[in-house]
Amino acid sequence: MGIQLYQGFSAYYHRTAVIILLVGFLVRLVISIWLNPGFEEAHYYLYTLHPDWSYFDRPPLVAWTTGIGVWLTGQVSQFTIRIGTLLLYTGSLIFLYLAALRLYPLQVAINTLAIASAIPIFQIAFGTLSSPDTPLLFFWAISLWLATQEFFDYRAYHPSYRLTLLCLTVGLACLGKYDGLILGLGLIGFCLFSPHYRRALRSKWLLIGIPIFLLTISPILFWNIIHDWASFRFQSGRDISTGGYQIDRVISTLLFEILYLFPTFGLPLLWAIIRTTSQQIKNFDWRQYTSGRSFRTEWDLEKRALLLWLSLPLILGFTIVSGDRQISPDWKMPGFWTATILLAELVAIGRRNSANRVPYRWFFGSIAVIILLLSIGLSHIGSGTFQTPSKSAIFGLFPIKTDTSTQIFDLQQLRQGFVSNSKLNRALKKADFVFTNRHYLGGQIGMAIEPIFHKPITCFDPEPRDFAFWSQSKQWVGKNAIYLGSKTFEVDLDAQKRYPSYFKELTKLGEIPIRRSGEIVETFSVYQAQTMLKPFPRPYGN
Repeated sequence: MGIQLYQGFSAYYHRTAVIILLVGFLVRLVISIWLNPGFEEAHYYLYTLHPDWSYFDRPPLVAWTTGIGVWLTGQVSQFTIRIGTLLLYTGSLIFLYLAALRLYPLQVAINTLAIASAIPIFQIAFGTLSSPDTPLLFFWAISLWLATQEFFDYRAYHPSYRLTLLCLTVGLACLGKYDGLILGLGLIGFCLFSPHYRRALRSKWLLIGIPIFLLTISPILFWNIIHDWASFRFQSGRDISTGGYQIDRVISTLLFEILYLFPTFGLPLLWAIIRTTSQQIKNFDWRQYTSGRSFRTEWDLEKRALLLWLSLPLILGFTIVSGDRQISPDWKMPGFWTATILLAELVAIGRRNSANRVPYRWFFGSIAVIILLLSIGLSHIGSGTFQTPSKSAIFGLFPIKTDTSTQIFDLQQLRQGFVSNSKLNRALKKADFVFTNRHYLGGQIGMAIEPIFHKPITCFDPEPRDFAFWSQSKQWVGKNAIYLGSKTFEVDLDAQKRYPSYFKELTKLGEIPIRRSGEIVETFSVYQAQTMLKPFPRPYGN
């Protein structure tokens, strides 16, 4: 009877897990179809046109996750560049669920899956948009699951082949984003400070795994070697503050993180991390550490230690660094994502009292508010629900000139501008290449014109980023081009002051308006550039 009850209980929760995964996937699917691409994920589409060992701004896996949908369907759209993300994030959730299930009862695993599926930044930034965080999180999740399999077996610990597999998955996480190195350091820290698992650091499986790790990240190393370590130098020196270390930067970064996580999840997540860390410090037996005696029986301390070692280094590291340089809040999110298991444990503790309905009200109340806010936000970005002026807005709250959501526009309109205007179409067909004046515009322009004509795209800007490595500076000399850019980013001003000396003739052919809610929210100017006379200077690259 007891076995039957347990099996029924287990089947119920596994069905619940499948439902959560399916509902989350459908929500992300709708968003991926509805939401137009922004600067960054459109730029990753250009990676698919320039296969390489690695890239100036990112490791190589984002090119594969962005390109898989385009290569399978032969179509270029916001949906096809996100197919890889939709699939990988579902896989990430599955491995997170399995890792939680290895460490905790079924209820905690379900809580973990529900929380990770509900937090907006996880759903949108990691689960919908094309991003290097997607492959990073996928292999982070596999590494977490492998670690639970390796270190938590209810038997005396003996290092196994999984250590070698961990070296491989950490290397693959690094191919997603450089932050994967912190994942490896966290696993080393866990073993180093856990006497029972310290033997893993001197096992044959780790010795076998180290060269596999180096081989896995060799594309990054090879690209940087042949390009004078350009990516490493750029990443290590970017966004450094000139005003010295500022505490207010640290505080503002933390506040933004809470907003990104959504306050009703962000604050409890921080509390779960602080509470668990405090308990670990209080209960840590330093005598066992110095004597090397195992505290294998203290199962709870060990599993929480693993979760903290895969959360805190990333969170604390970037929090400290944020006082000295600009930090994007999403850089810490894999740490918070791992810590969802700690929050799920606290929620399960709160639910042990059958009369306690607070966890239910907290979770479903948060979900209701998130759905409402997401619907409002997506409606405005796609349809201009709150823009002014507008022909169909419900409330005119945001003037077009100051509304940055207009930068996420309908690429079909830009594409149609070339298709419907025979003058622009002929000029684009005859052009040898297309260039723009800002590196972050190149991806949207590329996605718009690629289905019409396959033309090389480059950027003539003092900060060219990846474009500096996708062509030789002299290869455009003597060629004809189309110059395309938006008025928001001074396309006409640059045509007058920056580019005339580089071309024999620079003539404006026309403009392509981008409309939302019946109003023009952006305008692209199109110029014909005849015979490039000299290379545009680059601060780095080929």
